[in-house]
Amino acid sequence: MKKYLQIVCLAMITFSVVLLSGCVPAMVTKSAKFPLMYEEKPQSILVLPPINKSTAADAKEYYSTTIQEPLSLQGFYTFPYEVTSEILKMEGIYDSELLYNMPLPKFQEYFGADAVLFTTINKWDMQYLVLAAGLTVEITCELKSTKSDETLWKYTGTVYADLSGGNTGGGIEGLIAKAIITAINASLADYVPYARLANGIALSSIPAGPYHQLHGKDGEVKIIEQKHSQVN
Repeated sequence: MKKYLQIVCLAMITFSVVLLSGCVPAMVTKSAKFPLMYEEKPQSILVLPPINKSTAADAKEYYSTTIQEPLSLQGFYTFPYEVTSEILKMEGIYDSELLYNMPLPKFQEYFGADAVLFTTINKWDMQYLVLAAGLTVEITCELKSTKSDETLWKYTGTVYADLSGGNTGGGIEGLIAKAIITAINASLADYVPYARLANGIALSSIPAGPYHQLHGKDGEVKIIEQKHSQVN
């Protein structure tokens, strides 16, 4: 429950930041945005290896360790990622892109999964400009039904971290100090905690699963509308 509250708090913080920026986002209820989640009521979810669209070659390996636990905390049974990943490799399937447009009922037949989760790493990037550095992690999650092949839920979580040296005083000495601190922050940056934050933001929008106390009771909860995550 503590971790679930942390996820909710992250979503609230994100919303507050948007409001403070002067842009009031469009809101929509979970039941209006994701009606199929309430109709099909998936219980078990198979998490596929992430699709990596970023420039970081190792992003898939790092990110794959961050998604299963928060999804479970949202009230769903998740199949052990390491086991399912190995089974897919044994079948010659290394890239989830190969499965995206394929019929998914076989996953229900073989694993008993009600739905399959596709995750796409859009950004896993470090921008470094000597005196300024920033880290961006952007993840899109999409849950597809193994019964109907329909998208049940889709949402994007984005986290940006400013790794600049901050205010270290004026003059040449201050600039040098800031450049050094920025370089150190950039070299020591760990993407995994930020990936967890991005997951938290995205998963705050998913209707609660059957093993969560809010299952079937959160339809009127409002979330920020994301046009690009419109269910087809």
